[in-house]
Amino acid sequence: MIQGFQSIFKIPELKQRIIFTLLVLIVYRIGGHIPVPGINSGALLAFFDEASQGRGLLSLYDLFAGGAFKRATVFALGIMPYISASIIIQLLGAVVPYFQKLQKEGQEGQKKITQYTRYGTVLISAMQAYGVSVFLESIKTNTGIPVVPDAGWDFRLLTMITLGAGTVMIMWLGEQITERGIGNGISLIIFIGIISTFPSAVRGEWQQLSSGNRGLIAEVVLMGLMVLTIAAVVALTQGTRKIPVQYAKRVVGRKIYGGQSTHIPLRVNTAGVMPIIFAQSIMFVPQTVLQFFPNSDFMNTVSRYFDFQSMVYWSIYGTLIVFFTYFYTAIAFNPVDVADNMKKHGGFIPGVRPGKKTAEFIDNILTRITLPGSICLAVIAVFPYIITRFVPNMSFNFASFYGGTSLLIIVGVALDTLQQLESHLMMRHYDGFMKGSSKIRGRRRM
Repeated sequence: MIQGFQSIFKIPELKQRIIFTLLVLIVYRIGGHIPVPGINSGALLAFFDEASQGRGLLSLYDLFAGGAFKRATVFALGIMPYISASIIIQLLGAVVPYFQKLQKEGQEGQKKITQYTRYGTVLISAMQAYGVSVFLESIKTNTGIPVVPDAGWDFRLLTMITLGAGTVMIMWLGEQITERGIGNGISLIIFIGIISTFPSAVRGEWQQLSSGNRGLIAEVVLMGLMVLTIAAVVALTQGTRKIPVQYAKRVVGRKIYGGQSTHIPLRVNTAGVMPIIFAQSIMFVPQTVLQFFPNSDFMNTVSRYFDFQSMVYWSIYGTLIVFFTYFYTAIAFNPVDVADNMKKHGGFIPGVRPGKKTAEFIDNILTRITLPGSICLAVIAVFPYIITRFVPNMSFNFASFYGGTSLLIIVGVALDTLQQLESHLMMRHYDGFMKGSSKIRGRRRM
């Protein structure tokens, strides 16, 4: 593996791509520290440091923005508006004939879809920026210090322009990485935002150890548990079920086409991290509603069931993840299209009739392998909450790296980037990172 990394710098083009990617990510991190005009940054940080806000409705945004939301910077919205627009366009592709047609038009159709996604990103970021400006105007610290000293429409319009431009800038940076750098730009921006919180989480654990709140043996056990969790996430991300496919021989003139054997790789976790994002968004709704009724006894009773350390919360959260895993898998992978494409090119699964029977065969296998995949995904998503409940003095910032959205994105993006690096090395006759037949497989991009 060390030799593989050394080979990277022997290829000028690959070296330039890596340097370009690093420079763009540095620009992104710098933008994450430039505050929006008119904000009392100290008061905002004090507000978010309160325990009641640690994992609320806006924590998912702050996770993807690498802490930029808590600081109300120009990149506070992060890449979430782009992700939301992409999901909406993808859902429209499953129900609207026009978008279905665009998805089948190849490169030209993809250009139009990308353009619609950009328009959607601008619209969503403008609406979210307005909501953020109103939210910032409404909050104060416990000592009564307002986050926005001079509230009004001037501040709202300025915030909408600033945050909207910041989101468009992030989207453009991501596209530049994809085109001129290495890896998927949007995914890498999310990756670097999440991983930027890791040093502070490690520092917090070191303080726990040095102050005597946690013993050395307990810390070693926790580190070993983290390694095992990462290994489990890698296995879930890489797990596939291969369906053998045979292509019949065709004679065209003097040439013979087809006749080779291949396979269809069905992933155990086809949906990726999307089910957790969907389920998280829904589970944040009750907490948000409960904040409007702080003095209601009934609402206080309900809030105990929707606490992050409640087993009821874990059960509902896990069930939603299983449901959304099947839902998103049905959208992302269409067995009928796969069967039709195989039939057009003379491909067939041995022992299965082409056409409808092939689609049913693939769908049955996909349904069976999705069940254990969805259950494992639910366990991984709930695991950080279990850690914080049963491990004394465990901060959620550090526990989030034991599973959930953070770890899945980190593992998926890392594997995808390494796979692209290995592809560049193999094309230029260098050994990859893994010797022999074991090659790194990337995952489905976001």
